[in-house]
Amino acid sequence: MVVVGIAMLQGARHAHVNALENAANELGINIQIVQLRTKLDFDSNQIDALMLPGGESTVMRLTGNNEASELLPSMFNWLREDPVRPVLATCAGAILLVDPQDGGEALIDAEIDRNAYGGQIDSFEASLDCGFPGIFIRAPRFGEVRDSIECTLNGEVVGVRRINRIALTFHPELSDNSKYHRMLLEACI
Repeated sequence: MVVVGIAMLQGARHAHVNALENAANELGINIQIVQLRTKLDFDSNQIDALMLPGGESTVMRLTGNNEASELLPSMFNWLREDPVRPVLATCAGAILLVDPQDGGEALIDAEIDRNAYGGQIDSFEASLDCGFPGIFIRAPRFGEVRDSIECTLNGEVVGVRRINRIALTFHPELSDNSKYHRMLLEACI
């Protein structure tokens, strides 16, 4: 059984739940999904992998760092304790990994610019160079990348990987392709 903790701060959380369930079915494994809202929900001894959905990074920081939650510090500390612990971060989740703003080291070594593809009206879908359907909604854009490039769009980096940490500027949970959710689960088995 693979236990995945999903940060329920904002974003298409339930779409990620569906994508993880589809990926688990494709892999023929059992999963348990734990909805994480506060540090009290986060039992670091039980979690095998983390999911950081998109949303609005400022709101996610305010919600995840406030006294009532303290979820983000718990998650970031857990990831820093072991560099091979798996996490899949999409859109705003990728911003949080690149720029955690907690005084600790970045969890993905790259630069990132919020909403760099434009506002909601500029959202688009495109076939990525890695053969994946990329759905971009108020998406950030990677600048200089010092970790491994996972995926590109017309040569521009849209996915970065450091061992089992994957940061994507697009929304894989909104496609019918579970490649990245499978990768998260495969890192645990």
